[in-house]
Amino acid sequence: MPRRRDPHQLSLFPDGDGNGGLEDGGSRSRREPGVGLAMPDPADVRLAERIPASVRLGTSSWAFPGWEGLVWDRRATEGELARSGLAAYAQHPLFRTVGIDRTFYAPLSAEQFARYAADAPSDFRFLCKALDAVTSATLPGRGAVGGSRREPSPHFLDATYATDTVVGPFLAGLGDRAGPLVFQFVPLPREMAREPQAFVERLHRFLTALPRGPLYAVELRNRNLMIDAYRQALSDAGVAHCINVHPTMPTPAEQCAAAPPETMPAVVIRWMLNSTHDYTSARERYHPFDKLVDEDLHSRTAIAAACVEAAARRQPVYVIANNKAEGSAPLTVRRLAEEIVRRVAAADV
Repeated sequence: MPRRRDPHQLSLFPDGDGNGGLEDGGSRSRREPGVGLAMPDPADVRLAERIPASVRLGTSSWAFPGWEGLVWDRRATEGELARSGLAAYAQHPLFRTVGIDRTFYAPLSAEQFARYAADAPSDFRFLCKALDAVTSATLPGRGAVGGSRREPSPHFLDATYATDTVVGPFLAGLGDRAGPLVFQFVPLPREMAREPQAFVERLHRFLTALPRGPLYAVELRNRNLMIDAYRQALSDAGVAHCINVHPTMPTPAEQCAAAPPETMPAVVIRWMLNSTHDYTSARERYHPFDKLVDEDLHSRTAIAAACVEAAARRQPVYVIANNKAEGSAPLTVRRLAEEIVRRVAAADV
């Protein structure tokens, strides 16, 4: 199945780590020279032609100087890439989506989202994380240092607040380039995590109160919440489970068994963190994110299988890879693309 965007037509000047856009929402200063796309690897172009059109691959943010040669045509600062790198990133043959993490920490306006959309082709999609005030039961208290004191979030699972502050600007700004809106829940407080049924019921009320239309996904950090009632709640609300590769969660294959992708409106996957590290140690080991260090073949195999199975169902797929998954998100995407194409070819035999 061919891709809708011709990967040969490339223009050099068209969350996580790296700020996915600064205060100007990713727009480029008129006086600042653009960052261009490195000459595409012919192998990447061939892979892009063979990936099913319904499968979108990308990375978690883009502002990483260490990607020089892999993505960027020159050395650039993180700030330059945050401001002017998206247009080049979006022309990479393998990248048809990107994850924006900054929306987890502060709300963006419709105008800021619109500036992102203006830097991407019409077939590109943005995966955005919802504001943490909606998905974190507690937030750092005023004057707290290092998270030492937490206070209840007044907007936790508040559908009205989420609609006005998160969903509305997301849709108004990105328009048809809006991809999944992911509600990523941090680990719940101990007393709340002990009552998974109560949490799932509250989650269901929240999801069913949101405006219809966007592709919503839920990402967990407590494995004990993946009970059958969770699957039923998502199915009833028409919401996807975001399969995530993270040490606190079951494997991708186990998550697929607990929340079968075929029951979801789309397959949404975030390949975030190698199981042998926490975020700090992974950053120290993998920086500047220019090579694969700890390849995760089990996750790659499971994710590729989920992608190919979903493509056979003509189900939309979004996969976001983090630098901390294996060492370099662009190379993780390349290896995943190779495995997807291999499986597609085998299925066609």
